[in-house]
Amino acid sequence: MFNAILLAALVIGIISVIIGILLGFLSEKFRVETDPREGEVRDCLAGSNCGGCGYAGCDAYAHAIVAEGAAMNLCPSSDKSRIGDIMGVCVLDSPKLVATVKCAGDCHNTNCNYSYGDERDCRIAYLAPGHGEKKCAYGCCGLGTCASVCPYDAIRIVNGLARIDRSKCQACGRCVSVCPNGLIEIVPADAPYIVACSSKSKGKDVKAACSAGCIGCGLCTRVCENGAIAVSDNLAKIDYSKCTGCGKCAEKCPCKIIRVGKKVEISAV
Repeated sequence: MFNAILLAALVIGIISVIIGILLGFLSEKFRVETDPREGEVRDCLAGSNCGGCGYAGCDAYAHAIVAEGAAMNLCPSSDKSRIGDIMGVCVLDSPKLVATVKCAGDCHNTNCNYSYGDERDCRIAYLAPGHGEKKCAYGCCGLGTCASVCPYDAIRIVNGLARIDRSKCQACGRCVSVCPNGLIEIVPADAPYIVACSSKSKGKDVKAACSAGCIGCGLCTRVCENGAIAVSDNLAKIDYSKCTGCGKCAEKCPCKIIRVGKKVEISAV
């Protein structure tokens, strides 16, 4: 019996050695050569595999830069100058971007239709009557789906409203993709002012649902000397390519829904 066990172990050992040698030979024979610059570029990226660049992950983006000539400034948190040095070109650094929640309807200033007690997922709550318990069908559900997908821990739910810590946000866009109401937007980090509302209802309906909503009065458009703000579908929207940050729109807004960009999020986290 002992000899049989020893023989079996010997046979398995010999087979394992043969397979190992064969695999080593085949891996070397069919090895795909990769450009060493891919690893160097990969080290310059954020490493979170968030997909914000439009590629499957950091490895895929690094390969696209080296092998396919992809744009080198698609990752907002990468070391773009270092990538440029590796690739032997000059890379113009793109402006820092951050996500912002275009809603101010927290538990203190928004009304509710009913109490929602189902799955704590904004996408599921959106399917409920009125798109959730809050009276404003365009507002933040406040259930934290955006926070759960953020790889940078940059989102908190404060008084039923998502808030973003700009110092942590890397503008990967994951929160944007999961928000069922589409009220998270990627904006320049130095945007002077933000319209903290996404409601397209008429003024009377806005005030009945939320005391902090845009009523689409158009006063902001009339005082802007650069044509940087316009009202469409009862909602003000800022064109940051034209905005000079004069603040006249915010001063004139009767609902005070046009707020200083650098203070609209981080102070609440």
